Amino acid sequence: MQVKRLATGGRIDREQVLRFRFNGRRYEGHAGDTLASALLANGVKLVGRSFKLHRPRGIVGSGSEEPNALVQLGRGAATLPNQRATEVDLYDGLSARSLRGWPSLRFDIGAVNDLLARFLPAGFYYKTFMSPRRLWSFYENVIRHAAGWGDAPRDPDPDHYEHYNAHCDVLVVGAGPAGLMAALAAAESGARVIIADEQGEPGGRLLSSRERIDGEDAEAWLQKTVAALRRHERVSMLAQSTVFGYFDQNFLAIAQRCGESGPVRERLWRVRARQVVLAQGAFERPLVFCNNDRPGVMLASAVSTYINRYAVQPGSEAVVFTNNDSAYQAALDMHRAGIRVAAIVDSRDSGAGELRRAAEAVNIPVMNGHVVTDVVGKHAVSGVRIARFVTNDDSANSTIAEAPIEIHCDLLAMSGGWSPALHLHAQCGGGKEWHDELHCFVPLDDRPNVQSAGACSGTWSLQACLEEGLRAGLGASGQCGLEAADISAPSAAEFGSKPLQPLWRVPASQSPDACPKQFIDLQNDTSVADLRLAAREGYRDIEHVKRYTALGFGTDQGKLGNINGMAVLAEYLGESIPAVGTTTFRPPYTPVSFGLCAGEAVGELFDPVRKTAMHEWHAAAGAKFENVGQWWRPWYFPRGDEDLHAAVARECRATRASVGIMDASTLGKIDVQGPDAVTFLERIYTHDIAGMETGRCSYAIMLGEDGMVKDDGVVSRLGEQHFYLTTTTGGAAAVMSWLELWLQTEWPNLEVYLTSVTDHYSTISVAGPNSRKLLEELECSVSLSAADFPFMTTQEATLAGFAVRLFRVSFSGELAFEINISSNRALELWQLLMAKGEAYGITPYGTETMHVLRAEKGFVIVGQDTDGSVTPVDLNFGWLLSKNKDYLGKRSLQRPDAVRAGRKQWVGLEPADGETVVREGSQLIADTAASVPVPLHGHVSSSYYSACLERPIALGLLVSGRDRLGDTVYAVQSDDSRVALKVVAPVFYDARGERQRG
Repeated sequence: MQVKRLATGGRIDREQVLRFRFNGRRYEGHAGDTLASALLANGVKLVGRSFKLHRPRGIVGSGSEEPNALVQLGRGAATLPNQRATEVDLYDGLSARSLRGWPSLRFDIGAVNDLLARFLPAGFYYKTFMSPRRLWSFYENVIRHAAGWGDAPRDPDPDHYEHYNAHCDVLVVGAGPAGLMAALAAAESGARVIIADEQGEPGGRLLSSRERIDGEDAEAWLQKTVAALRRHERVSMLAQSTVFGYFDQNFLAIAQRCGESGPVRERLWRVRARQVVLAQGAFERPLVFCNNDRPGVMLASAVSTYINRYAVQPGSEAVVFTNNDSAYQAALDMHRAGIRVAAIVDSRDSGAGELRRAAEAVNIPVMNGHVVTDVVGKHAVSGVRIARFVTNDDSANSTIAEAPIEIHCDLLAMSGGWSPALHLHAQCGGGKEWHDELHCFVPLDDRPNVQSAGACSGTWSLQACLEEGLRAGLGASGQCGLEAADISAPSAAEFGSKPLQPLWRVPASQSPDACPKQFIDLQNDTSVADLRLAAREGYRDIEHVKRYTALGFGTDQGKLGNINGMAVLAEYLGESIPAVGTTTFRPPYTPVSFGLCAGEAVGELFDPVRKTAMHEWHAAAGAKFENVGQWWRPWYFPRGDEDLHAAVARECRATRASVGIMDASTLGKIDVQGPDAVTFLERIYTHDIAGMETGRCSYAIMLGEDGMVKDDGVVSRLGEQHFYLTTTTGGAAAVMSWLELWLQTEWPNLEVYLTSVTDHYSTISVAGPNSRKLLEELECSVSLSAADFPFMTTQEATLAGFAVRLFRVSFSGELAFEINISSNRALELWQLLMAKGEAYGITPYGTETMHVLRAEKGFVIVGQDTDGSVTPVDLNFGWLLSKNKDYLGKRSLQRPDAVRAGRKQWVGLEPADGETVVREGSQLIADTAASVPVPLHGHVSSSYYSACLERPIALGLLVSGRDRLGDTVYAVQSDDSRVALKVVAPVFYDARGERQRG
């Protein structure tokens, strides 16, 4: 147990022993460990197999950049696939397994792919599995099983997730030295600050370094700074929190891991920040040479982290391979941890700065002008081959390696330089440029309200990072209108250094096109040979190369390999790295779980449930409900053993014969007022708004900019500057947003005020020949006669003492009144109507009956009978289109496609046999003997059995429908049978509309 744990040091709690399992074997670690550090402490180097070739893989990094150590955590419903071991905090009872390797991780049958690597280049799948087509599903299953990306849980997730909304003056991303300094400066200036960091504790590079600040260990400064931030009430410090998305208007998303024992597993913070300081740091780049993927090949910075932070000895004998000064620190850390450093292999011709002298002082050999050309060993590093490196100044292609020698070691620490983390800066639209001295992309200061500081801006020294953080914090608080605090940056010890010498790949002993084992992307087995092959096959754009070779795919999204890959492609194409460019930085920065995205919106909370004021009455009456636009609307009211069809037939007959009552509260309702209300609505609706008299109602439609019907409803004029709009239930929110969009962005000069009153008012529709008598018995304060209260008018009234607004409108084709009343009193009025209506056999009806009644009248339901491709002319609504004004969509109605012959038009359809109810959605054809492919002439949009007409009826859209009245078409059913339909006018009942006007 823990054979590689150092006896002293680290930030772990040695008093807490945590037991865990990996691939079925038992191990121990300590509180403060990650799964990765605990595995290394137990001497475990082989942690997985690669994606395509199933090569043995070990831990490379120490954070979110880790490409290899992906594990499956737990079992059953709580299992979590594709978790990075470097970011999994160890806990007692943890159980993990590697994703690939059968029958075992060490002996994997899939490793035969490695022997066939030369025959499995980039694009292999596309070229090989094209035929025969009948085997495509088999190929897919085999490839997916071989790839092995973990198992998604099949049962409901037992964990809980939640969403928080937050606002702040300054959001600092990253709690390294630059981020902490920025947060402190902003906090001292009085700003509301949120500082988020993906690690379990603040400090960043200071957690694993031996640097000094103000003459003492950096740990002392770190503790003082964190304590000062925590004393500020206006500062929120979020640990284990990854800012994974940066969106418009400084809206950022943060995924916070809350641990295994709490009530919440993860929390999503949705933050609006006035100013943002990005201090994400940088990623160390690996070096590219043969077999650079073997277990035991690690990033130099990761080696330092495991030694200093976790008290782990990753190896016993090491070689350091570098092209810059930073790796020398790893050599010194290893020496102090008792690891023998056999050599520092530096590709540069001359030595490094002060760190080199420190290494030589402890007798660590330095080999300048040399490179590691190959790694010895299969399941772990057992040695490296080193050769003299000769570089000609004229071209990178002329570099050669000579006379390799072999050095025994079990650890190779490599460093190819550093790449700033530009991800969030790019997500917010920020630009980048190539820095010729640093040999990396750095962010441009080209976006408002955001600035980068520290290593993520290409600043490497600790002193410069602290100073940049201070300037960023003061600048951000100043942009918020706050007075800058009197605060200065501490002083940090500086080391003289020499510049990095770019080394994008080590020349192979054979042709790079014939060497498939110089890996660029460790997670996807993308090699130098793959990139060169892609270029030879015509892929020159980096985005195309990415998709062809899988460069930068997967959980790490190219954090380690992308710059090397771009450089190799640039070399082959004879272009510069800036000319090749980078791939797109898209959110999320690191993978996020579906549970985090869903939050509390699961199960019963998946979608908001909206209920009307009469809902409990409906439920007590035995109503069956359907979800319409989040509303639970009564579908039908069965009595006894009635099914849907029997109940709907009864409700239809009762409404036509006497009186029916429906809860129509879910209709969208919008109050429109203001001096420019008429001007505004004239532009929105197609008919004449200005000519409407106060107290009048009008059926109205609105169009999209494409001229297609968007929504319909009733417009009522309540005063000179006051209108009342109704919309469809499902379209209420969309119409409100549509109106606000035009009012706020296109016509802000109009003084118009929109108020959604959908929930404020309930609507009770009383329909049928006895509806007027029923309301008169409730002592209505206004005359309800046809002369005094004509069709399509509205009046304020009192009804049985209730203040109401009455509308003479009808969606059933019967004499009807729609009663709008405050939702607080709606249930009382409903119950009173039901009691008084017993004498008339009052019958409550639901949405299905409403659909049948309106279909008998040929009334359109937008969204069911339209599909976004239907114009008002197609619906025979030309009478609604004003010729005297402009309105949204008018010009689009003149497009050639909108006026062409042969458009689908609204028609009625009657089954020829008088019995068959055709299925909604059935396609219409003109000839049952037509050859394949059969020309489609339209479709059935509504179809019902009409109890009042005692026959089935249907509505639909048919090519040139109005010219085909009397013709026969055929509906193709799901069983491929054909039903003959006669094309008729779309009004089946009371074509003259006498009943609704009575």
